Amino acid sequence: MAELSTPEKKVKVVLVGIGGATCSGKTTLAKHLNRILPDSVIIHQDDFAPPQELVPVHPIHQVQDWDAAPGAIQWTRLIEFLRHVKQTGEIPPDHRSHDHLNEQKAVVLEDEVRDKWIREFERIKKKREASASENERLVWGLVDGFLLYWHKDVIDQLDVRIMLRVPEPVLKKRRHDRHGYHTAVQSDPEGTMWRDPPEYWEKIVYPAYVDAYRDVFVDGDIEQGQPGSKVKNLLLLESLKMGMGEAVERCCTALKEVAESY
Repeated sequence: MAELSTPEKKVKVVLVGIGGATCSGKTTLAKHLNRILPDSVIIHQDDFAPPQELVPVHPIHQVQDWDAAPGAIQWTRLIEFLRHVKQTGEIPPDHRSHDHLNEQKAVVLEDEVRDKWIREFERIKKKREASASENERLVWGLVDGFLLYWHKDVIDQLDVRIMLRVPEPVLKKRRHDRHGYHTAVQSDPEGTMWRDPPEYWEKIVYPAYVDAYRDVFVDGDIEQGQPGSKVKNLLLLESLKMGMGEAVERCCTALKEVAESY
């Protein structure tokens, strides 16, 4: 957790990682938490993908590989961005996200769950601002990404680490049901639409996910294994075994503990 002080106020920034495979529901969860948490912003890792012309070509399958960790994200740019947010509590004014261009599927969260946690975090906010710490404000940065737990310099900046795990057949079906992904980046806010070529999931997407996450789980078992030592204190959500309400409950319970411990 980073702290920013000024004569008028003190700002503390908590970066919350929400990771998982493509189509695991991480962005949907991040948006629900964003609506609940006061002073929160979402940072989409996808916004740090390279321009389409710089995406590497898979050496065997000879198609662009948007998923292999080394080339799928401009890591230096992402790391510097996260450091800026932790130091200032603000998104740089020139940052543009392309998430709104992608297909948005609603996953309902029960009103009572949402309203309960809105009230709870508003209470925590008012208590902090009225305390002897002189108008202390907590800023939440919700970082969602399919490669969130690959690069050590990204992991180290995350104060809370959450991951959704979904079985491969379900991920595959969800991916195939999507119409595609917009590939916009900072220099091209409208971007172009990427659609998976045949067998892209089997040959590119899922093998890249396995490769990126094998070190996160004991014995490299990404489907059933327990979290190992690479990502400490990982909150693993088996999201098919729970509704969105339970997922939000578990996340908010963990975030409340963080808010009340600082």
